[in-house]
Amino acid sequence: MAKEIKLRMIFMGTSRLSEKIFESLLENKYNIVGVFTKPDSKTGRNQGMTSPAVKILAQKHKIPVFQPERFDDQAVKELEKLKPDLAVVAAYGKILPKAALELPAFGCINVHVSLLPKYRGPSPIQNALLQGEKETGVTVMLMDEGIDSGDILAQKAIPIKPHDNTKILSDELAVLGAELLLETIPLWVKRKIQPKPQDHSRATLCQLIEREDGHIYWSETAEAIYNRYRALSPWPGIFSYWKNNDNLVRLKLLSIYLQKINPIEKHAEGEVFEIGDGIGVQTSRGVIIIKEIQKEGKRPMSVKDFIIGAQGFIGSILQ
Repeated sequence: MAKEIKLRMIFMGTSRLSEKIFESLLENKYNIVGVFTKPDSKTGRNQGMTSPAVKILAQKHKIPVFQPERFDDQAVKELEKLKPDLAVVAAYGKILPKAALELPAFGCINVHVSLLPKYRGPSPIQNALLQGEKETGVTVMLMDEGIDSGDILAQKAIPIKPHDNTKILSDELAVLGAELLLETIPLWVKRKIQPKPQDHSRATLCQLIEREDGHIYWSETAEAIYNRYRALSPWPGIFSYWKNNDNLVRLKLLSIYLQKINPIEKHAEGEVFEIGDGIGVQTSRGVIIIKEIQKEGKRPMSVKDFIIGAQGFIGSILQ
């Protein structure tokens, strides 16, 4: 069906999710006349310039690429020159002004990885995991001037499995989002879908994830800490501080699992102790079992190897 539709389409996106959705549009022979993505950025130890994957894919297919710092009047003019019939947006990371939203005849469609109106804004996958949600999904919606507040065209849910993390869920939702978008576009341009307004009274906003959000507080429950671990994997990861003599050492907890029930022997919150064959840390309710750990600036290792050279770790209180 996609091959029958000769739309002049614009794609806007930056993330790994964006790349998957962009790829699916190309595979289905949509006529993409321009791509907007974020500017190249410095990455790695050498701070070399890296291009978004979406840009690399567009260049491979000889599609014009635009990378405005801000979606200002100049960016709107570039968009206008492309004479778009439809714009598809997926994790672009920039707010589009009204002038841009009004240019395509069929509007701007956004692929958002949550069940709107829940988790509007950035980091919806991480926020769903942080809150211990049992399901999430994808929403294909018409964009307006608000943040993910436009009318819904299509929506599909999937369960969140107990050991899903952000990477696993992102990959699943990228596939689901591409499938749902490909189902929705032909129906939308043929006016076979009636947009459904969101219930704004039920809207929730995402918190922006930052590096320091990975700091663990042992006064939380083991379940809440495990949810944080899932949400912040692979980035920024979770960590705690160990007071080793007079030094405060940052420890990244690379692999953990939880025991919801407290052991018979009582321990202080944050206390490190041996539990069976493993090493646990007491929380307000339940225990976090550490499997793999990394001292800042050192290589990752199993917790059993770590404690060989970390005298005083067992019995210490993590902060």
